[in-house]
Amino acid sequence: MSDVKNKIDKSSDFYSTFFQEFDFKLADYGYETLQPHFRGKEGLEIGPASGFMTKKLVGDFEDLHVLEASKDLLDSLPAYDHVTKHHTLVEDFDSPKLFDTIVMSHVLEHIEDPVPALAKIRTWLKDDGVFLVAVPNAKSIHRMVAVEMGLLDDIHSLNSRDHEAGHYRVYDLDILTEHLSSAGYKIVKKGGYFLKPLSNGQINDNWNSEMIEGFYKIGKKFPEHCAEIFAVCTAV
Repeated sequence: MSDVKNKIDKSSDFYSTFFQEFDFKLADYGYETLQPHFRGKEGLEIGPASGFMTKKLVGDFEDLHVLEASKDLLDSLPAYDHVTKHHTLVEDFDSPKLFDTIVMSHVLEHIEDPVPALAKIRTWLKDDGVFLVAVPNAKSIHRMVAVEMGLLDDIHSLNSRDHEAGHYRVYDLDILTEHLSSAGYKIVKKGGYFLKPLSNGQINDNWNSEMIEGFYKIGKKFPEHCAEIFAVCTAV
C-alpha cells in the first residue's frame, strides 16, 4: 500500500473517530471566516472529510461539487439534491466545469507536492472566481509553547496529532504565501483565526463557551499566531 493511501486511510479514521466538540467549534470559526468571501452559486469543496462544512455550504451554493480521496468519508456524506460527489485525489481530478468559489480547508497539508496541485486547482476557477484555503498554523501559540517545553523540536515539526491526521507539513503564513504565489495565484487577503494557547483536547476538556469565544475574538488582533491561517486568492 502506497504512502499516499496509508495517509488517506489514517486521515479517514482520524476525522471520523477522533473529533471532539471543540474541533467542530473550530471548524465553525473557519466557516465564519471564509464565508464572507464566497462568490457566485457554483462551488467546489475539496476534502469535505466528515462533511461538517459541507452541510453549511449546501445553503450557499445552488450547485456544489465535493472532492474527497477517502471513499469511506465520501460515502458517509448525506445525499443532497444539488451536490455532486467525486472520489479522487486532487492530482487525478479532471474538473467537469469551472467554479465561482473553491473551498479547501485543512487539506493542503495532506498533499505531498502542494504547488503542482494548487496550480491544477487554479485551472478550475472562473475568471472572476475565488479560491479559499485554510491550514493549521506552525506559529500558533500552543506550538511555540510546545517547543519551549521540549515537546517539539521546532514549530514546523510534526506532532502526534499531525501524524494521526496524515499531515506532510505544518504551514505558516510565509510558506503558505510562497506556495500559493508559486502556483500562480494572486492573494487578495490572508490572516488567521482563533488564538490557541493549549491543545484541542485541553481546551475541549477545560474551557467553557465564553472562554472559547473570547479567544476567537482576540485572535483577530494576532492573526500571525492564531491556530489556523487562511488566504483568499484569485487566479489572476
